[in-house]
Amino acid sequence: MTTAVAQDRFKDVMAGVGGPVTVVTAFDEGEPHGTTVTAFASLSLDPPMVTVALSENSSLLPRIIRSGRFGVNLLCASQEEPAARFARRDVDRFAGAHWYADNGLPRLAGCLGWVACDVAQAVRGGDHTLLLGAVTDAQQGTPEHPLIYVNRAFGMLLPGPGIMPAVTSRTVS
Repeated sequence: MTTAVAQDRFKDVMAGVGGPVTVVTAFDEGEPHGTTVTAFASLSLDPPMVTVALSENSSLLPRIIRSGRFGVNLLCASQEEPAARFARRDVDRFAGAHWYADNGLPRLAGCLGWVACDVAQAVRGGDHTLLLGAVTDAQQGTPEHPLIYVNRAFGMLLPGPGIMPAVTSRTVS
């Protein structure tokens, strides 16, 4: 099996694994920066830690490494528009976004939850870096269904079996 074939097959398999949609943020030289991330998970309860995987090509990664801190905004099902905007490279991602500084990090308004982290460790793995974040604050937000990304589209989990596409679900490349 060639590498290209293996990568395509791997991407197709992993597309079926749903993940939470987050916007990871940091300040750099006083300016807010952020990007949409679905590679996010809880790592530890004692001490509280999370993981975030960022592409080596991400403009956010060196900013987080420099600052030593990052925020994770867990998006609600109604936040598909900011999820798509923060995934794009050719726009001012914070233009029109409702956000404020919290614990010295950019925080989006109206999210399901928010976690502030100090970088405990950065581990390179292939074409990504896994950030291990020591949680310094965690806050619940809007009580709504979480936004997920599965089969290359946004959606939301519903009580009981099944996944429902988000109201204006669209594929993100």
